[in-house]
Amino acid sequence: MLELTDREDVTARVGLPLVLETMRALGLDEAARAHLPGPKRQRGFTAQEKLEALVTLIAAGGDRVEDVRVLAEDKGLEMLLGRSFPSPDALLDFLGQFHDPKCWEDRSPEKKAYVPRESEGLRALEAINRDLVARGAERSATLATIDHDGTIIESHKREATLAYEGTRGYQPLVAVWAEQQLVLADEFRDGNVAGGEDPLSSVKRALASLPPWVTERRLRADSASYFTPLLKYLVAEKVGFAISADMTKELRKCCIAMSSERWIALETREREQVDFAEVEFTPGNWPRNAAPLRYVALRFTPHQCELFEAKGPRYHAIVSNRYDLEAADLVRWHRQKAGTIEHVHRVMKDELGAGVLPGARFGANAAWFRINSLTFNVLTVLKRRALPPRYRDARPKRLRYELFTLPGKLAIHHSQISVRVPAEERRLREIVEARGRLLAMREERRAVSTGEQ
Repeated sequence: MLELTDREDVTARVGLPLVLETMRALGLDEAARAHLPGPKRQRGFTAQEKLEALVTLIAAGGDRVEDVRVLAEDKGLEMLLGRSFPSPDALLDFLGQFHDPKCWEDRSPEKKAYVPRESEGLRALEAINRDLVARGAERSATLATIDHDGTIIESHKREATLAYEGTRGYQPLVAVWAEQQLVLADEFRDGNVAGGEDPLSSVKRALASLPPWVTERRLRADSASYFTPLLKYLVAEKVGFAISADMTKELRKCCIAMSSERWIALETREREQVDFAEVEFTPGNWPRNAAPLRYVALRFTPHQCELFEAKGPRYHAIVSNRYDLEAADLVRWHRQKAGTIEHVHRVMKDELGAGVLPGARFGANAAWFRINSLTFNVLTVLKRRALPPRYRDARPKRLRYELFTLPGKLAIHHSQISVRVPAEERRLREIVEARGRLLAMREERRAVSTGEQ
């Protein structure tokens, strides 16, 4: 027989406060107070508290704002956190504050695909994430490889537009620091805005989010970033890059004209042979006085033609300004981006809440997506700076299964809360040691801040 209860001495989520403690260790509470506006009413939740509630909700597995009701039912969790959760209406109102219709005023009537400037609130969230990256990245990491790509979020809302593959929704760009597994920047876009529509602005923001101790910067991207202003910018900024090139008629002609002895085997697949070759090619819009770029062509030759269909070789190409790698190694290095950026897309949409947008207002959806990026980064710091090595590559569902959803019974003695948990000693010790590391991070950061003042 099931019986309703409102007990405060039990919780189903003993490990979930690690998320909030990670945010505090990074100083995101202070960053939120500094960058986000205060509450409209003195008695309301602060912007910092609403942001912390949303990150906690997403980390716990909620992919809709309404899911905060489930966390609010856990009175033991609220006791561990030292506060209650805002209502869904309060959180939706908070997200709505990031939408500013003035950001669309510069759009001309004939412009169908348009990237609006970001509202003041969205820029504040970007500043908070920049603080997180600077405090969460390893100080020894002087190399930053940025993987840049877009992803489609399906949505059936009336305001959603059609993406290139026929899906109705949105198509944000994401830039990830591959070595640190941190989202540097995101740019929310309507579905009808192609990835090649000015990717330079997104890349610039990603580079600006790198901490000052990074001395070597690199970029990997697909053909959506084959954008001449971006290529010129990367060359000028001495950013080493490898980007998939558009297979134009001129480039394809160069590939076909290559003699057979210049093609070198890269790999043999079940259905095709993959070869590569250096191609001498300069696009028509590349300045004559600029240093030539490096083009590496790939040829995919089927082992046998399909029945009733004569298939010849397919050609792809990579453009780069890196000459420190052999051509085959450059191709392999470029391919490695699939293991980072696509992983981040998959986790954010399928295991966090980025795949379900909260409403019709563009700015609110953009804020929700960016808060998902923040959540991804908070969990990355928790795994890499506080938890044991076996959690380093753990996905959110593993953290929930092993740590966040532990049941416990609470007791208060001499104004201190203790928790009894039916789990093996190792897991309990891991949580206790993780809390200790997070506390040390917080105290070290405060000591540094005090010294700077």
